[in-house]
Formats: sequence, structure tokens, C-alpha cells
Amino acid sequence: MSLAAGDMIGPYEILSPIGAGGMGEVWKARDTRLNRVVAIKWLKGQHSARFEQEARAIAALNHPNICQIHDIGQDYLVLEYIEGQPLRGPFSAEEGVRLGLQIVSALEEAHAKGILHRDLKPANILLNAKREAKLLDFGLAKLGADGESDATRTVEGTVLGTPAYMAPEQAQGKPLDARSDIFSFGTVLYEMLSGRRAFSAESPLSAIADIIHKEPEPLQASVDITRIIARCLRKSPSDRFQSATELRTALAAARVAATAEAHQSIAVLPFANMSRDADDEYFSDGLAEEIINALVKVPGLKVIARTSAFAFKGQNIDIRKIAETLGVTTVLEGSVRRAGNRIRVTAQLITAADGSHLWSERYDREMADVFAVQDEISAAISGALQVKLSPAAAAKHRYTPKLPAYEALLKAKHFHWKVTAESMEQAKGFYEQAIALDPQYALAQAAYADYLFGRTTVGMTPLREVAPTVRTLAERALELDPSLPEAHSTLGLIAAMHDYNWREFNRQLMLTIADDAASPHCHFVCALCLTMAGRLTEAVEHYERAVQADPLHLTIRNFMGVTLGGTGRHAEAEAHFRQVLSLDPNFFWSHQHLAELYAAQGRFEEALSKAEKAFSLAPWYAPIVGLYAGLLARAGRKDQARQIILGLGTGEKYGASGGFALFHLCCGDLDKAADWFEKAVEERDSLVGTSLRSAFTGPLRVSARWPKLAERMNLAELGSQR
Repeated sequence: MSLAAGDMIGPYEILSPIGAGGMGEVWKARDTRLNRVVAIKWLKGQHSARFEQEARAIAALNHPNICQIHDIGQDYLVLEYIEGQPLRGPFSAEEGVRLGLQIVSALEEAHAKGILHRDLKPANILLNAKREAKLLDFGLAKLGADGESDATRTVEGTVLGTPAYMAPEQAQGKPLDARSDIFSFGTVLYEMLSGRRAFSAESPLSAIADIIHKEPEPLQASVDITRIIARCLRKSPSDRFQSATELRTALAAARVAATAEAHQSIAVLPFANMSRDADDEYFSDGLAEEIINALVKVPGLKVIARTSAFAFKGQNIDIRKIAETLGVTTVLEGSVRRAGNRIRVTAQLITAADGSHLWSERYDREMADVFAVQDEISAAISGALQVKLSPAAAAKHRYTPKLPAYEALLKAKHFHWKVTAESMEQAKGFYEQAIALDPQYALAQAAYADYLFGRTTVGMTPLREVAPTVRTLAERALELDPSLPEAHSTLGLIAAMHDYNWREFNRQLMLTIADDAASPHCHFVCALCLTMAGRLTEAVEHYERAVQADPLHLTIRNFMGVTLGGTGRHAEAEAHFRQVLSLDPNFFWSHQHLAELYAAQGRFEEALSKAEKAFSLAPWYAPIVGLYAGLLARAGRKDQARQIILGLGTGEKYGASGGFALFHLCCGDLDKAADWFEKAVEERDSLVGTSLRSAFTGPLRVSARWPKLAERMNLAELGSQR
């Protein structure tokens, strides 16, 4: 059978040829039922009874970097149509590693499902308009094995794969495993970075001989990347990375190290409080944070955010170890002593590599000069690192608040960071005091707005009650300082999670990130809202920027895990949750979300264990109550489940709807789960949109109830997204 434009294969109209290969021809086509452009792969030869079963297994792969299978016929496959070009190097080291991580992530997901690629090469990887890697023909080689005992052969009886990219065991016709794909990935990454093949012999036979017996020419790349590629290309599978997960971890670490080497970077540790009054700790912490905020405006300087920089507070840890953990080249430490109206500030800038001092200074000043001290320290650090403020940042006049208002804001932040019921109430009083003492203080208005919204995410306050106040505070902050990213990000939150106004959210998103100095928190806020909108790839990009600047921020890393799980990148999601719990074993959100991830994968015994731990830590948090009760019911412990679910009452309390939704989802009742999710949407539960994009709620997103839910959030146009 030969195909031509205008032919019909089932409901698919052939439009034009795309290409041809050993297994068949690829055509651009139109699905006449959905009016959707697809790619048709018409397969040559005979196929075994396993063909449909294996094709459906591959179709179950849900990963943003894998070309999806939409349908299957007797001798054809219907694939996602991708506008793009095959990978062609050389790429910059940064771009090559970024794309390499996407490819490895796709391999990791497939290997976890027992599926190998077996023909990984640049021609089978498209770069789309968003510069995302898309792997083609994933697993089709396995489909072509046709039940033969030698799974390295195609239906035509030839050794499977492209000679220049196949592993030695593949070239020799030996059995393959995940490590064979890892070898092929090494050849691809080598070519992406160098622009030439790792094994570029004149003929297929000589290429195979080189793969078995020779090493590629040295690669001009960083030591870490060179070592990774060399390990991928080891002749013996036992000498390579043993899994795609291990490879991805090494590649991600090399990317962080390369970033740190390529740019000046700094962590400002909390300044020691040397005052007689221990309560002055808020001031020493605040001074360090203000210096962080000033240094963020220095172009080309990577500055670690407060959360991560302060994670070592009170611990006697070597400076070099701190720098290694945070991925920075320099560290600033200092101390503050207050006595009456005078302050003494000492600061020293330390080179992480050898602990040597780049710069140190002592400042004895009046309290009223504290803002000048901050500027002087920032300028001195810039000079020591040979970087400087951009002309725009240097020219911008920074509002100088009244000193009592400034101190009140420092106290508010100090208590806010503790995140206990008592400290949050103390923070509220100091935020209000700061605004009352200086109504022109834009940062105080924006910080209070963010604090009030944050209370809604942990069930302290209903979003509907505080949304008008949050909006007013953020708008007032922008009247005072129109460029304040924190105020724009808060208005973006309100637009997305309260108003479901996506046009306004997009406008606020652009204003939030217009300034290169947008904080990790701003990128985190953008990521949360983009997740809710179903724009998960963009969300992950913002999470990555936030994590790079604030690697030890538990909440950011936790919700990045939620979004990664929603994209089908389960192994990466689990790694983020586990990293959070390694830093804080009592972080209840990660126990909850890890339980949901396990449940989504059918690992219900592990899910129940994690949910039980989450409930022991936060029995007041409605989503955890519902999840734990639902998993108990699923395990047959119905009496205990009924007792736990009583904690949600009748469902009228703020947040209870989300808890009941998770309960019924655990029990497999999608309709009741959807009913409660609809109620949560109507009540403006601030995290319901994020929950609806997780791995656990995947079955709901492909059910008949999803379009109505999406419509209630003004997301009807995204109703078909998963």
C-alpha cells in the first residue's frame, strides 16, 4: 500500500509527507473528527499480537518532552504533531545541559514504566518553538521486536538502532536495558555541545567498530560535564550511570556548579545580634535582609534569598560547607550591636573556595544612619566583586521610611517567618503599626498584603474575607511605588485565585517579572498561578528560577514537586518532596503531597503511611484530614476513617470542601469529588486550583466533570488539558 495526499486512513485525512525510515513512513494528517492536525506513522511489515498492548503502554507515558501517541490502527500509529527541527549543535554549555536535562527526564519517566527508547539520536529529538526537546519514536523499536527472543532486532531482522549512536552491547546484538539508552544519550549530549558526532566513522561498520573499541576525541567542556559524558560512554554497562535518575541528578548538579562558576554569587548570612537585649535579633536579621534586597539589584550577581541564607542560623557550620550547599562563590557575615541611639555594624566578605577575606569593615553610626550603612556595605561588596549597580538601579531613588515604621516592619517580618499561630498574630500587629507610623511606606503595604493572603493558604482566614483588603493594600503600594514587583505579584494572586480573571493575571505577571530583580517569592507566586491555569511548563520555569535563588525554601520546592507531578514527572516530584523532608522531617505539606503522589501511582500502602504522618503534624488542616480518612477507607479501615472525617464537620468551614473532595477521590467516587471541588472553587479556596493540577487529581481532569470545573474558573478553553 502506498499513501498520497487526500487518502483516508480511518478518520484521518493524509495531508503531506513528513519523512520515511526503516519502520515506515510519516505523514502529516488531519483528524476529521476533532479537526486536529496529527502525524501518522504508517508501519511496514507484520506485527505481533503484542503490538496494540505495547503501543497503549507507551501511550500511557504522559511527559512534556515525549511525543504522545493519540491512536492506533492495524498498521499505523497516530502521533502528536510537533512543529520543530531536529537537534543540531553546537549549543552553548548552558543550553545544551538544559535540553539534556529534559531528555534525561523523559528517559527517566519511560524507564520507570519499563519502556526503552533503543534509537536515541538527534534526528529523533525535535526542538519546538518554545525551545523544548520532544522525543520521537519513543519505544517504537520495542514494538517492532515482534516477540523475538532477541529484542535488539527490528521486524526486518537487522540490528536495531543507528550505528553512530548505539551502545556497544546493542551493536553486538546483546540484550539491552536502561543503560543502553544512557550510552546513546552520551553520544547525543556530546554532539549537542561539540557539533560533531562522538563516533564519526565513514561507514556504519567502522562506526560500530569504533563504538566497541575506541573512545571519542576529547570534548571542550567543563570538568563536570566531561566526566558525565565519559561515564555515559563507558563500554561496559556496569561502568555507566545505572539509571536515568542517577544521570539526571549528576547533570543537574553540574548545571548548578557551572552557573556558580560563570557568575559572581553571594549568600548574606544572618548578622549576629551582639546587643545586650536578645529581643534586638529582629534588627540584626532585618539588616542582613535589607542588604540582600540591595544586592539583588546588582546585574550579573547571583544572590541567595533570605530563607536559604538564614537556614544555617544558630548552627556552627564551616563557611565553605554553607557556600557549597547554596552554590555560591562568596559569603557575607557580620554582627550588629545596638546601644541607645547608636549602632555598630561589622561585616566581612569571605571567598568560599579558601576562606580568605575579600573585604571587611566596621561602621559606628547613629541609628538614623542605618539606611546609609546598608548602601555603603552594598557598594563595598560590589566593588570587591568588581560588579556594579546598573545605571537605572543606581539612579532610582529609594524611599527612606520613618525609622519607627522601619523597625516595626522588621519586627513584623521577624514574627511572620516563625509561622506559628501566636507569631502570626504578633506579625499582624506590627504590620499595621508600620503602616500607621508611615502611610507612605509602600513596602509595608505590600508586605502586609502578602501576609494576609498567606494566611488563606493554611486555612487561617477565608480568601473571600480578606481579598478586598489585600487588593486595596497592593493597589496603595503601587500608588506609592509603581514598580514594586511584590505588589504586582499579589494582585496577580488575587486575579487568578479569587477573581479567575486570567487576562488581568497575565498583565500582572508581565509587570511582576519586568524587573530582573523580581524576588524568588515573586517567581513562586507566578508559578502557583500558572499551575492553576494549566500552563505547567511555564510554571516549572518560574519554580526553577525561584529555587536557584532560594534553594532551601521548603514551600517553593514542595509546590514545585506538586507541579512536576502534574506533568507526569513523578520521579522528579518525589525527589523534591524527599529533599524538603531531609531538611525538615516535620514539613506537613510534603508528607501530604508525597502521599498524593504515591496514591496517583497506585502505591497506596506508602501513601497511607505518609498521610498518617501528615495528619499527626497538622490534624487541623482540612486537605490532610480528607486525604488520610480517604486512604483509611480505601484500606478497609472504615470505622477509623469515619472518626477522622468527622473533623471536617458538615463542610461549611473554610477549606473543608477541599478535604471532602480528596476523601471522595481516594474512595474512587469522582462525581462526589467533583461536587466538593466545585464548592471549593465557589468558596475561593486559595489552593484548590493547584490541587486540581496535581498527579492525584489526574482522573478528574479526564472525566466528564472536568469541563464544568474548568468553566467555573474561567478555564473552559483549557478543559482538554491534562
